[in-house]
Amino acid sequence: MGSIAALLAVVGRVRCLPLCATECSEHAAAGAVGAKRQDRAAKGRIRCSISDSDLAVYNQPLSDAALVACPHCDLLQRLPELVPGASARCPRCDKELWRRREDSLERTLALALAAAVLCVVANLVPMLGLSAVGREAFTTVFGGAEQLWRDGRETVAGLVLLTAVVAPALQIGFMLAIVLGAHRERPPGWVATLLRHHPTTATWSMIEVMMLGVLVALIKIADYAKVIPGLALFALGALVFVLAAMQASFDPREVWDRIEWAEAVDRT
Repeated sequence: MGSIAALLAVVGRVRCLPLCATECSEHAAAGAVGAKRQDRAAKGRIRCSISDSDLAVYNQPLSDAALVACPHCDLLQRLPELVPGASARCPRCDKELWRRREDSLERTLALALAAAVLCVVANLVPMLGLSAVGREAFTTVFGGAEQLWRDGRETVAGLVLLTAVVAPALQIGFMLAIVLGAHRERPPGWVATLLRHHPTTATWSMIEVMMLGVLVALIKIADYAKVIPGLALFALGALVFVLAAMQASFDPREVWDRIEWAEAVDRT
């Protein structure tokens, strides 16, 4: 009986050999893919879900914090010690890698506060007024977007509201929060989150584009009605230059040096 059972087992293996070979090849391919994913996880940071729990793998930082790669040509190099006002440039592509700004946080805070005041004034007081046939009408930036919405131009109204009101307010608010958080002895983790998203708000802030459109419209309607410039128009003009100065005085590298590492935060 033992020999018969052994013979049946051998026959069974022979009959299922093609199927087993196919399944084994698929399993081997799946194993190779799994090995590649594990290798990628060991090299970089990934997040995966295992039994409803998050597992984060972090890169190991270099011990030399001055060692950087050029964002334009990828040349690995070491940043020198810079005096305030000096800049380091890439020896290959001649692009500026970093400029050390003097009193970056203090100057940025002062300019951000000034920008906040100008932004409030620009959105609360009238921007333009028209006088025709003895009647006058004034409007604000938000009122202009609201009127476009009522006229059936929802897309244009949304873009005006986003680029002239929402994005500049977020840009100023993020900058104030970043600078005030960086002044603390141990800046909280949300400072890093705001610092990553702040360039997006600066990209969508287009007050200067709106000002250019307003000036073109004023020239076209000057022959039909009397244009009365409001206080908000001058506040918006000043806000354009204050925002540019705020961005020029801000040094994100100084803030990144003060933020606690993400790996240390996750361990606590």
